[in-house]
Amino acid sequence: MSFDTPEEARDVAIERLEQFGLSTYAARTFVALAGLGTGTAKDVSRVADVPRTRVYDAVDELQSHGLVDVQQSTPKEFWAISAATTGRKVEREWQYRADELQAALDELQPVEQSAEQRGVWTVSGRKTVTERVVEFCEKAEDRIVYMTVEELLTGDVVDALKAAADRGVTIELAGVSPDVQERIQEEVPSADLFESLWMWSDTPAGRLMMVDGDTTLVSVLVDGENGQPTTPESETAIWGSGETNSLVVVLRAIFTWRLDDD
Repeated sequence: MSFDTPEEARDVAIERLEQFGLSTYAARTFVALAGLGTGTAKDVSRVADVPRTRVYDAVDELQSHGLVDVQQSTPKEFWAISAATTGRKVEREWQYRADELQAALDELQPVEQSAEQRGVWTVSGRKTVTERVVEFCEKAEDRIVYMTVEELLTGDVVDALKAAADRGVTIELAGVSPDVQERIQEEVPSADLFESLWMWSDTPAGRLMMVDGDTTLVSVLVDGENGQPTTPESETAIWGSGETNSLVVVLRAIFTWRLDDD
């Protein structure tokens, strides 16, 4: 990743450090020290928007996270750990938090989860829709029927389909271009590529998915006045699960021509 200007890099670094839990002054102080190598409170205040009297509080915060060392001189000097070490520390901390969050949420889930989801659920945004598609692929045990347009067949989705195929799940794909078909055949050689019944390029259709005959998802790329996508990111999906779920019943009927073709 590269930045057009040092100022842009500085702003991004400060923003990310704040997202990782540092106060604004601590983030600005650390970024200033990263550029200086070592420095005093006066040095930091000179290059960063941090009052000199607040630099010491910021350094205390940074030191508690193991991000700076302090030289007990007069005046005190501060040294920031390297970018690589900082990255590893942040990665370990967030991995720990993610693991702790998952463990806590696992404890809160019902002992017996119902496989039947009444009604349909809405998902907005391409990234979130993709996450849901990947999640469904990870849970697949028998068959995935997936129809989509080229730009939505991302690396994450291809990896999830490949992993499912490696588990023995049947993969059937449609609606992708010849170039993408070649890519799929290379990465998921067992995938069955079939012709779509619809001309997807003439519609705002995004994805249509059926997993194991009891989980479905359908999305559209719509955000404009005339029902056409205004940006590539404009995607909204609905999904449902359970054999008697209304969306599943309807899409299973649509997919009968594929599901019965063994």
